[in-house]
Amino acid sequence: MSSPQGNLDWTSPAEAADHLAAPVLAALQAGQLPGARVAVIDPTLADTAAFCERYDVSLKASANCVVVHGRRGESEVDAAVMVLGTDRADVNKTVRKHLGVRKISFADQAGTEAATGMTSGGITPVGLPEGWPVLVDRAVAEAGPVVIGGGSRDAKILVDGAELASLPGAEVVELRVV
Repeated sequence: MSSPQGNLDWTSPAEAADHLAAPVLAALQAGQLPGARVAVIDPTLADTAAFCERYDVSLKASANCVVVHGRRGESEVDAAVMVLGTDRADVNKTVRKHLGVRKISFADQAGTEAATGMTSGGITPVGLPEGWPVLVDRAVAEAGPVVIGGGSRDAKILVDGAELASLPGAEVVELRVV
């Protein structure tokens, strides 16, 4: 039966330091998400469906992070959006309105990687650039243990969803498409 822990070996961030993106490791070492545990995975299985199937992790215990880019006139904002693996974020209405932007889109992969120091397929809300909003869907915050990216394709982080609300710039919002 699938669970948040699946069949992975979870360890401390320090023991898996070589597999975490540098900004993620720095944030964890600075005290963000004190309950976090890390597992090293096959990087070819980083995408949610493949990861959950191979490692017996419940899709309901997997939280995805996408980066969006919004504009209103000359003002621009990048933000992280967290939803469960079973859900989709309402980017065009809820996220756009919450960020106060007129136009919104998913951020471009190369730009996101350059801005965050993370790898696409492993983007996580931990260790993002200062000032970035982190919008956490209420279902993620209430899910209990969830698996999120480690900033690279070969690491995952297990953390209580409620801890994500304590990240810098984080807000719990109803984000999912119903």
